[in-house]
Amino acid sequence: MFYDKLDEVMRHFAEAGGFLTVENDGLVNTMTISWGFIGHMWSKPHFICVVRPQRHTFGIIEKAQSFTVSIPFGDMREELKICGTQSGRDIDKAGVVSFVPAKAVESPVVAGCARYFECVVRYGDDFKGELLPEAIKGTHYDGDFHHFYIGEIVEVY
Repeated sequence: MFYDKLDEVMRHFAEAGGFLTVENDGLVNTMTISWGFIGHMWSKPHFICVVRPQRHTFGIIEKAQSFTVSIPFGDMREELKICGTQSGRDIDKAGVVSFVPAKAVESPVVAGCARYFECVVRYGDDFKGELLPEAIKGTHYDGDFHHFYIGEIVEVY
């Protein structure tokens, strides 16, 4: 089930990060994320992730039908650092991590991780910056608000 060891999974996610991976039309990219939510919505488990529009991943996930989240428990600090600081426009992330096919969706997962969430995109929308509290805007944004994606979790392992 999606909630097995969820406390441990979310601790690793928040402390070290995970890989958000998308594929569309043969183009694959992964980026490091540490913001997101797992919960129950529309009678099914979902993963909510956020991506800024200027990210390379944004252009892919906007057209994709799926995404995966791969959460390492072991030492993948260097891979997370590179995938979080270097754009897929400039480097091929397949040279940094190994992609392996997912079980249920088109987007692959990152090999060597301890937990995988395969998600079908169900909804996406922009954060409404004007509705965010000033304290959040001042700390986390400079007018470059995230777009969020709600993905139905269809496979967890």
